[in-house]
Amino acid sequence: MATSTSSVKDVAVRTLRAAGSATGQLAGGLGTATLALAILVLLAVAAMTAPIGVGLLIAPAALRAVHALARRERERLTRWGFEIVAPDPAPTQLRAALADPTTRRELHWLVRHATVGFLLGLLGLWLPVFAFRDGTFPLYWRLIPKGASSTSIGIGSAQAWPDAIAVGLLGLGWIAIVLGLSPGMARLQAAPGRSLLAAGPDTDLSLRVAELTATRAGALDAHATELRRIERSLHDGAQNRLVSVTVLLGAARRMTARDPAAADELLERAQSAAEGALAELRTVVRGILPPVLADRGLAGALAGLAADCAVPCQIEADVPERCAASVEATAYFVVAEALTNIAKHSNAEQATVTVRGRGGRLLLLIEDDGRGGAEEGGGTGLGGIRRRVAAHDGTLHLTSPPGGPTTLEVDLPCGI
Repeated sequence: MATSTSSVKDVAVRTLRAAGSATGQLAGGLGTATLALAILVLLAVAAMTAPIGVGLLIAPAALRAVHALARRERERLTRWGFEIVAPDPAPTQLRAALADPTTRRELHWLVRHATVGFLLGLLGLWLPVFAFRDGTFPLYWRLIPKGASSTSIGIGSAQAWPDAIAVGLLGLGWIAIVLGLSPGMARLQAAPGRSLLAAGPDTDLSLRVAELTATRAGALDAHATELRRIERSLHDGAQNRLVSVTVLLGAARRMTARDPAAADELLERAQSAAEGALAELRTVVRGILPPVLADRGLAGALAGLAADCAVPCQIEADVPERCAASVEATAYFVVAEALTNIAKHSNAEQATVTVRGRGGRLLLLIEDDGRGGAEEGGGTGLGGIRRRVAAHDGTLHLTSPPGGPTTLEVDLPCGI
């Protein structure tokens, strides 16, 4: 019985999360669809005024807007799912653009997204509003003026409790529709972008292959560097302390009979050396995969880093689902290295770490109000952070003008 209840609860939680994620996707798609509709109107104006020459002047700007919006849509869809590989840059000159297959695919997407995508986005926002309005109607129906519409489908005002309860049941129906249809609507809205904005079969993907090859080589180098660090830590730290323990125990054993006091002193020193070796081993283990990630999750582990940071640090974490262990470890080390850099180099008074898990992506935003001027070649460990991120096919963007503030943005796939 308990297992059945837990299974039902898990299904309900997954359904709610899927509906919430789909609503977020539809809202984001409505934003780009609104821009697509505006650009479509601009293109129509350019086409109608082309015979008098005005449209020929408008067309290049309109094409640049199409390409910019397509790039934005690729980034949005990538945040909510798998990466969309961008095609080669498209031309903006009118004659070359009309013959370019990428431009034609983007125009095809623009028409579909400005029409079907726009309607789906509106519906994706209206349905939750209807559900909230009608579902909560029994709480406020007495406040509705007579003759006013009381429901989302325009039925007249309620006169008694049975009418109010009927409207509340209508709200439950809207909720069921939202839970059942929102994920499919989000997929339908995203489908044109995923099929038309991705690199076509005629696109040269050699640059992407070269990038992945370099990323793989960087990951292997980072792995070898990490192994060398662990070997040095064990050799120079724990191993030397254990050798000292062995020597001290042997000397204490030989002195036990003739000088018990000196033997007791040696045993105390051996115990201290053993405790130091244990501390070294714990440090090495935490450097491989921090146990706090398994015990407290990524949000709890980052809260511990913020508590230990010399600069006051605020953590804002919203990660509803766990990512792959290697991804969480990378996020942990990125934040740890960034906070260390802030404490050592920035002269900051405040730092903020924001973590968001959305659509199979883990987004990190680390900000401080320090002096800025951070560079990857400045010995601050930023190169190592980039290699860790690139090993997961993630992206890193650093903004640190002189005088500050400094912002480090990291985007990682969750790996699940």
